[in-house]
Amino acid sequence: MGTGRLEAFSDGVVAIIITIMVLELRVPHGTSFDDLRPLLPVLLSYVLSFVYVGIYWNNHHHMLHLVERVSGPILWANLHLLFWLSLIPFVTHWMGENPLAALPVALYGGVLLMAAIAYWTLMRLLIRHEGRESPLAKAMSRDLKGKVSPFIYATAIGMAFVQPLISLGLYVTVAAIWFIPDQRVERTLRGS
Repeated sequence: MGTGRLEAFSDGVVAIIITIMVLELRVPHGTSFDDLRPLLPVLLSYVLSFVYVGIYWNNHHHMLHLVERVSGPILWANLHLLFWLSLIPFVTHWMGENPLAALPVALYGGVLLMAAIAYWTLMRLLIRHEGRESPLAKAMSRDLKGKVSPFIYATAIGMAFVQPLISLGLYVTVAAIWFIPDQRVERTLRGS
């Protein structure tokens, strides 16, 4: 079967995730910067999570451009990824409401770690389904970001119970690493 329905469903779920996150933002009860200050942790959590959801959507989109067909296990792996992404609004809001609290910061990292594992699983199943000589396999052959990110997340989760601010810095670091555009798919599509 083709990738059209999987892409459309995934796009819809991502749109809902972003909608839920933005609906959690509350308007300050005043018009000054002092009225906005207590809401900054929630707003900053939203920005970080928006970037993460955008990164996953972007990479998912690129990855599926190199895929011709999907199977039942791939559909389930995609749902597994969407499940973890769907928890981002919850952990975003909890962390934003409790800035620098160990458990919310650690659980935020736990969801990011599980989403990374789910994305990796989806990618591996797609490569297995498409074949080792497929454009996807060639494009993803050197996935340094994908190998380093889970280790950073795991470090950040443990660090949340010692120094939550360092954990947040590590989450921002991974987002920055992935925010830099990955040209592997474009190069593969261009044939270079």
